[in-house]
Amino acid sequence: MSASTETAVPLRGVYALTPDDNLLPRLSVLVASALKGGVKWVQYRNKIAPAPLRRAQAAELLRICRAHGAKLIINDDIWLAIEIGADGAHLGREDIPGGGLATARDALGSRRILGVSCYDDLARAEIAVDGGADYIAIGSMFPSVSKPQAARASLEILAAAKRRFQVPVIAIGGITTRNAPQVLDAGADMLAVLSDLFDAMDIKMQAEKFQKLFKDIPHDPQ
Repeated sequence: MSASTETAVPLRGVYALTPDDNLLPRLSVLVASALKGGVKWVQYRNKIAPAPLRRAQAAELLRICRAHGAKLIINDDIWLAIEIGADGAHLGREDIPGGGLATARDALGSRRILGVSCYDDLARAEIAVDGGADYIAIGSMFPSVSKPQAARASLEILAAAKRRFQVPVIAIGGITTRNAPQVLDAGADMLAVLSDLFDAMDIKMQAEKFQKLFKDIPHDPQ
């Protein structure tokens, strides 16, 4: 691995995916509540904000994450991640820069995390790992509110990815406190959560509920 072995925060636990929210103060409060609940990894993604607002939100979330000893990953924009000094970037199918994963890996360097969405495709996962990904994301595991048309991945595919690749595997898509034990039993190292976390009446308490799911699960560090 290129970067995850260097971080003091292991790639394990809840991975909070931020909602599309153009009100910076409100987004900051939402994320701060999740961090107070024990979340150590946050992915900033906002598909609707203009570039100046994306930079302002990302920079503010980085400040908040630093204050809580957490890490911030930027979705789909390695250059924004580098510009603000974030901890890494996450790339999907349409986010790979010209030159492919090698360009992203080289640009991020050895100290920043590179995550890659692999959907239900183990061949893509192999390419991602060979290209220097520090973690791979498998899913949508369940029907997703934020991405209802996303391809579904089976628990068997997630388990196969965990057995096959020597990087952390993140389960994503429709994850809730009720179905999370299934993907954890299949081997997921992290749970990428959006709706079931940030739509909760008490985000801090919901984050704590998710974090508790990891306590009794044996963990073999990558």
